[in-house]
Amino acid sequence: MTETLDGGEAVARTAYRLSEVIPIYPITPASAMAEWCDQWASEGRPNLWGVVPDVVEMQSEAGAAGTLHGATTRGALATTFTASQGLLLMLPNMFKLAVELTPAVIHVAARAVATHALSIFGDHSDVMAVRSAGWAMLSAGSVQEAADFAAVAHAATLTTRVPFLHFFDGFRTSHEVATVEIPSDDDLRVLLDDSAIAAMRSRGLDPDHPTLRGSAQNPDVFFQAREAINPFIDAVPTAVQTVFDEFAQRTGRHYELVGYTGAVDADRVIVVMGSGIGAITEAVEALTAQGERVGVLQVRLYRPFPVSAFLAALPPTATKVAVLDRTKEPGATGDPLLLDVIGALTMSDERPMPLVTGGRYGLASKEFTPAMAKAVFDDLASSTPRRRFTVGIIDDVSHTSLPVDTSFSTDDADLRAVFFGLGSDGTVGANKSTAKIVGELGGIAAQGYFVYDSKKSGSMTVSHLRFSRRPIRSTYLVADAHVVACHQVGLLDRVDVLAMARPGGVFLLNSPYAPERTWDRLPADVQRHIIDKKLRVHIIDGHRVASEVGLPGLISTVMQAAFFLLTDLLAPDVALDALRASIRKTYALLGPRIVEANLAAVDLAAERLVELQIPGTVSGPDGGRSSRPAPPSSSSGSPPASSRARATCYRSARCPSTGPSPPEQPAWRSAASPPRSRCGTPRSASIARAARSCARTPQSG
Repeated sequence: MTETLDGGEAVARTAYRLSEVIPIYPITPASAMAEWCDQWASEGRPNLWGVVPDVVEMQSEAGAAGTLHGATTRGALATTFTASQGLLLMLPNMFKLAVELTPAVIHVAARAVATHALSIFGDHSDVMAVRSAGWAMLSAGSVQEAADFAAVAHAATLTTRVPFLHFFDGFRTSHEVATVEIPSDDDLRVLLDDSAIAAMRSRGLDPDHPTLRGSAQNPDVFFQAREAINPFIDAVPTAVQTVFDEFAQRTGRHYELVGYTGAVDADRVIVVMGSGIGAITEAVEALTAQGERVGVLQVRLYRPFPVSAFLAALPPTATKVAVLDRTKEPGATGDPLLLDVIGALTMSDERPMPLVTGGRYGLASKEFTPAMAKAVFDDLASSTPRRRFTVGIIDDVSHTSLPVDTSFSTDDADLRAVFFGLGSDGTVGANKSTAKIVGELGGIAAQGYFVYDSKKSGSMTVSHLRFSRRPIRSTYLVADAHVVACHQVGLLDRVDVLAMARPGGVFLLNSPYAPERTWDRLPADVQRHIIDKKLRVHIIDGHRVASEVGLPGLISTVMQAAFFLLTDLLAPDVALDALRASIRKTYALLGPRIVEANLAAVDLAAERLVELQIPGTVSGPDGGRSSRPAPPSSSSGSPPASSRARATCYRSARCPSTGPSPPEQPAWRSAASPPRSRCGTPRSASIARAARSCARTPQSG
């Protein structure tokens, strides 16, 4: 079933259906997975066997791991979710679960472990810290892979008896909204081995059938017993590939333990795990189209490291290999994936040893783009490649960083948009809704990624949306946007909002100023961007519209409607009808008045959207950023018309025109003026009354 949702929810969908006990403890960015499971259990939603899982919130991650250990030891199907230091608190139980050969799954939204500073953002330092625990480790590189590998992990742990750690990049995958196929209940039933489930239950601790576990051993037997697990570990790669193959037969989505993309005769190859594969794949396809012999290997099963699969996937023509790690291991001769790759290459008797270099990228969600991937390939092509390097930063201390050609771009999405807002103003929630509306109408893939400040509420948020009729693999921020929207005018004085606007694009501004006053209120550098890039500028007083319908301060629905009206992504009627349907579904539990207020906001947005006529010169008070006068109050009178702005009628699909439009109502009309449609149809008095009497409703952001 095709749905548009984020990676965390996609994983939780599968984990919930395949579990009987789910101990949880929240930690960013894994919290959403636990919250979804908690919500579904409270609603009485059953798992695959018709039973509502026991979802239990513990006092810490250590408690969640202990409950996972106890439940699985008793014979229950169990899982949990965590990240960063939370995963480290689970380590003692992880060692025990592994040597006891107890099937279990931990889903990890991989996040930086606090070092010189705490960071809530994603890298692989947490999962690499537990790689010696004896768990199989499965790495997903996209929202689709995360949804699929959750099922693979639950199936493979049952057949191998080895617990699985399924990880994916925190935020970049866990919080990315994408259009994906979610495995159905029937898909999951095909993957699961009923006999393996029965065998697990038969091994569960039972006072009626006592067994010995967790004893103390002396030097005479400990070593031998520790080595006894080897046959089980050795069987994991074959078992995982078998599940991959069964999954492919069912869904048509094929995966390999180590996947390769690129030229068949590649002489330069990058090895990577996680979401970086999206940017590198785009770079590889662009470079091979130019005749370059390059390729990329994606390691999906990291533990046990699949040596045979790795050697088989690496082109025999490869003479230079760059291994990218998303973690730092100070003092080591190389970072973890690099050392595994070198070790695997030394185990081949037939292949000459290529030159192997190691680099770091993307720590704490540092941006990683196709241009940076190209920088790695360019370095490999040099006569003396750097043995150890970083990419994506300017290292002015140890000088390890590679130079990057920022002009190299591969982003070919049909529509790219960037939205600037503030935490809790509803911007992020509205953009998630937009991605879901478009993605679920069919035929168009949607992607949404949201940049938050770690201070969260009240700080700036930037939403990056892509829409395309082709699959979207761009796991990096939008840099060349067709549409840029600024939902808070104060950000123009603090941030270069239009730096990422492409020439000829659209700028949507939530402006508290009258149209003929807006241009002169813009900072000079914003005016210069608009003129130089020939941007079309559209404004709307979102706060006034929200206040008029009874939703003071809540501008998200207004700006969402304006975005749909300014793009040809969907026909206006189709887009607004879909938006109204989403509003009815989203706010149904808040009552009809809230629903009607938001519907009224959609219609009023269509009336109040104004396109500015741009002069040819900058008229700002100075050439740089400067403080702007305070916005006008909502009670200000209607100013005279101006030749610098023209009002454009964006007719609401709810009020079709039956004749010529009446004289245009000024966009700065007083809140006391009775609302009328731009198409001349009076708004329903009952809707207007309900909207005005609405209570304020919260929206995520």
